Amino acid sequence: MKANSSKRNKVIAIVGPTASGKTDYAVQLAKELNGEIVSSDSRLVYKGFDIGTAKPTQYEMQGIKHHLIDIVEPTEDYSVGLYLKDAKVAINDIISRGKFPIVAGGTGLYFRVLLEDFDLPKVEPDFDLRNKLKLLSSEDLYQILLDMDKKAAEFIDKNDKKKLIRAIEVVKITGKPLAENQRKKESEYDVEWIGMNYPREILYDRINKRVDLMIEKGLIEETEKLLRKYGPIDNIIDTIGYKEIYSYLNKELELEEAANLLKQNTRRYAKRQLTWFRKNSEIKWNYYPEKLNK
Repeated sequence: MKANSSKRNKVIAIVGPTASGKTDYAVQLAKELNGEIVSSDSRLVYKGFDIGTAKPTQYEMQGIKHHLIDIVEPTEDYSVGLYLKDAKVAINDIISRGKFPIVAGGTGLYFRVLLEDFDLPKVEPDFDLRNKLKLLSSEDLYQILLDMDKKAAEFIDKNDKKKLIRAIEVVKITGKPLAENQRKKESEYDVEWIGMNYPREILYDRINKRVDLMIEKGLIEETEKLLRKYGPIDNIIDTIGYKEIYSYLNKELELEEAANLLKQNTRRYAKRQLTWFRKNSEIKWNYYPEKLNK
């Protein structure tokens, strides 16, 4: 398989829910294809978000170069627009050095704008509206979006204030559902889609064990460190993994309750990820490296 075998450059996309083995699979595939990995995860971009996001360690990377990990401080508002620009730069750099680009992660919107036919709505930000919306809770924002555009609300994390605010902003300014603001474009890459997943019972068991391991490895200490350095900023207290431990540290929950809530929220997130990815009929689920046409 060659990067320049067609008019458009070839890219492999590895998608799936959290805890489905995407990282290990991407690394093994990169070894076979002389590739490098471009992360497609909206939380791995943040420095210090390690244990709580299951960020791959240097050992897990096995010498394979990973792009778009640890690139901004948690205080920065890293948008999908910035991701699109940075990911294109990374892919073109990989190709220019004769290596194969593999995009791997679980943030569906990142994949859509980078590798599918989705174009970002051309709506200028309304900073007065944003500042008003920022004062509201995630629950209130979700309810507002649900009332305005039920379909859009189904695909946005109830706790992701940034995405909720942007969706409300677009719908309010244009007076149209989010789907009607999404223009189509031709993907500039020739993409081979690979989906990773397990039967639900096994996936949920992997998620539960991962949470236990996160706590064992120091998730509480990591959360305390982030809070000391940055304070209770939205990117910390609205992120699955940290928000539950934040509640524990604030004595709102016992540790066991926080761990169980984290497991539940992660399982729900995995379900939303699968709902998103199953809309893409080009994804070949559990399609292994030895089956690739080289």
